[in-house]
Amino acid sequence: MAATATATATATALTSLVARTRFVPPQNQNRETGRKFRCASSSSSCLRVAARYRGSISAFDSYAFLSPCTLRGYCLMQARKSRSRVFLPHLVASMEEVQETYVMVKPDGVQRGLVGEIISRFENKGFLLKGLKLFKCSKELAEEHYQELKGKHFYPKLIEYITSGPVVCMAWEGIGVVSSVRKLIGATNPLQAEPGTIRGDLAIYPGRNVVHGSDSPENGHREVALWFKADELCEWVPAQLPWLRE
Repeated sequence: MAATATATATATALTSLVARTRFVPPQNQNRETGRKFRCASSSSSCLRVAARYRGSISAFDSYAFLSPCTLRGYCLMQARKSRSRVFLPHLVASMEEVQETYVMVKPDGVQRGLVGEIISRFENKGFLLKGLKLFKCSKELAEEHYQELKGKHFYPKLIEYITSGPVVCMAWEGIGVVSSVRKLIGATNPLQAEPGTIRGDLAIYPGRNVVHGSDSPENGHREVALWFKADELCEWVPAQLPWLRE
């Protein structure tokens, strides 16, 4: 009972500490994880909490932290190093990064009646749908969306294609959603996409590959903001959430 109480108190304190620690690129680097962190709270507060609870969890070796603010990266590292030790999975889960990404069923996907099939792939995976609409894309919006491809030989045909009919716009949220959605979609060339992916199952030609997905977290934020107004996104908690996460 005493050990359980200690672990509970430790989890609470560490979760509070981690919640005040955020990823910021230009700071000192953690030798073990290679990641860089900065604490959003006062350093004295971090030192007090870290000093009090540093030895209380069996998942941590005797380790001289470069800074208590590296605790977040160290926790994740230790969780991966060994399954034989007691760890706090909910603490790791609280550290995971929730991302958002933009997915669009292109005009060929809409015309072929594949909208429901494509949406179900992401729903069945367990991601959270935050925005959904059928939309006729203007030339200006298409050019802004594909601005990084301007100058490519296929750019004019791409703009013509994406504005040729309605598209279905979606905003999805979840842990690791950007890379996972890309895997579910498959390679740009459907003939090179793995069976089981959307493009591998439902498309043949690169110019008719039925769906778009953001290629990075940064582009996910940019594209969601580009295609959706703030009041078109819905914040909600699905009833199945306890069955999706530990």
